[in-house]
Order: sequence, then C-alpha cells, then structure tokens
Amino acid sequence: MPIILVINGPNLNLLGKREPHIYGSETLADVEEKVSRVASEMGDCELIFFQSNHEGQIVDKIHEAFGAYDGIIINPGAFTHYSYAIRDAISGVSVPTIEVHLSNIHTREEFRHHSVIAPVAVGQVVGFGTMGYELALRGLLTMIKGVKG
Repeated sequence: MPIILVINGPNLNLLGKREPHIYGSETLADVEEKVSRVASEMGDCELIFFQSNHEGQIVDKIHEAFGAYDGIIINPGAFTHYSYAIRDAISGVSVPTIEVHLSNIHTREEFRHHSVIAPVAVGQVVGFGTMGYELALRGLLTMIKGVKG
C-alpha cells in the first residue's frame, strides 16, 4: 500500500483565516479531510500529514521519507522561492514529489513566479485552491501504481 507524505509549509496552519480572498475559507483540517476522502476513493493508500513553519523541520521530515514513503505532496509556502535546503532534501531522497500551491504563483507578485522546488518535483499544481491537493494525490498515485506495476 503506497504511503504518501503531505507536507505543508509556513502559514498554512492559518488557512481559512489568512487572506481568504487569495487562499479560500477552508482550513488545513478541511484540506486533510478532503484529501483523505480521495485516498479512500482511489483504494489502498496511507496519508501522513505534516505542517511546520520551520524550514529545518520540513527538511528533517523529507529526510524521513527516504525508504519510508512512496511519494510526497508538498506546499512549501514561501519556501518555494528560496529554500535550496528543501530543494536539496527532495532531490536527495529520490521520492516522487508534487509541488502544490493554492493560488497561481505565476500570476501573483514577481517574486512568487520562480520555484526552486519545481526542478526536482515530478509535477506542479497551482491555482486550483484546495482541489490542487486532490489533483496532486490522484496524479501521484496514478504514477506510483503505474511504476509499481
């Protein structure tokens, strides 16, 4: 059974409160519940959820994925744009990773247009709100199941 690590970075614990006109009114708990429903719908899959506002904790969690998880879904928040530590951790564990963003980072402020994570991710889902997590999970599980036979 595939085990997927879902990582949320800084400020995502404030979903539903922080700038709802950009990020929506759903909470992180709502997102986790929706993604869990999709996982059940798609068959055998275990989800591990993790959120941190601290770069080092996210790096440590990614390191734990080596040999333990079949895939990672990550919304690195602001770390998207400058965290080479998170990028290198993803690259180092060689676990298929999909980057997710609630808003379309490519249509927002200039500094948000570039992701240092994208080059080491197997895919990127942006601009679909919380549905982006569902799309990422569907894509990741389809890829994993295809690779595993």
